[in-house]
Amino acid sequence: MARALMIGMTALAMAVSFTTAASAQATDSTSFASAADVQAQLRQMLAEMKPDQGFMWHPLVRDGANVAAIEIWKKPGRPAVHPDQAEYAIVLEGAGTLVSGGVMADPKAKNATLVEGSRIDGGATRPLGPGDVILVPAGVPHWFGITGERLILLGIKLPGAK
Repeated sequence: MARALMIGMTALAMAVSFTTAASAQATDSTSFASAADVQAQLRQMLAEMKPDQGFMWHPLVRDGANVAAIEIWKKPGRPAVHPDQAEYAIVLEGAGTLVSGGVMADPKAKNATLVEGSRIDGGATRPLGPGDVILVPAGVPHWFGITGERLILLGIKLPGAK
């Protein structure tokens, strides 16, 4: 788990802290969360989750519409499609399954950024574990199954990524 967390935190640090020399001289608007910040947020989220609660999401760093968030999955959700948002995630802890691609059955728009369905027909199934990296393109159906107690992701939505 520590190795997966280091991989995830290294990727996150690289993604949020890169600045040019010119911007370094200006006000730094970089969002940053240390490994200790991530662990503290994770502990707080786990303490706040109700016994029957299957999912919790909380922003970790944010820049307008760009958000990196901790996602805790204790129960599988519904298959989802984000029409114009790609989804990038790093597995920080736990294990699960990703089903992606194929065709979503019974799609229903929940809002402009989320369509949910009853199942995915013909998708590819992959096991998930600490350190795995996922990039689901915009418009691609996907679903996370949970193996064991929980699956914890560092999830990032990429708006306008078609």
